[in-house]
Amino acid sequence: QVQLAESGGGLVQAGGSLRLSCAASGGTFASYAMGWFRQAPGKEREFVAAITWSGGNTHYADSVKGRFTISRDNAKNTVYLQMNSLKPEDTAVYYCAQDRVRMRMSIWTMRFSDFGFWGQGTQVTVSS
Repeated sequence: QVQLAESGGGLVQAGGSLRLSCAASGGTFASYAMGWFRQAPGKEREFVAAITWSGGNTHYADSVKGRFTISRDNAKNTVYLQMNSLKPEDTAVYYCAQDRVRMRMSIWTMRFSDFGFWGQGTQVTVSS
């Protein structure tokens, strides 16, 4: 059974940076695309970023494009989300997730239902 554990969340002032990590265990991490989602209070969980199994392609929500960077280290079974120029509207619980499909090449239209395993989430709070 795949287990995902996020870390790195916290409280940061607007304009600051955080780096989230998601450590995977119990599966073949290197064969699956990974994604980051977030959920703010009273809102639906929304897509943030995705990366192919090889790390060769990435995809971002328009709201974070140019500020966030997703990356992965398959040797460490870990996916990262570097978040720069943070805004108060980035405040949310951030979740990492693993694709249901092995070695998916097209990540441009991935959505919630494409991911089969989820972490517990890490809180990110951006103060103004």
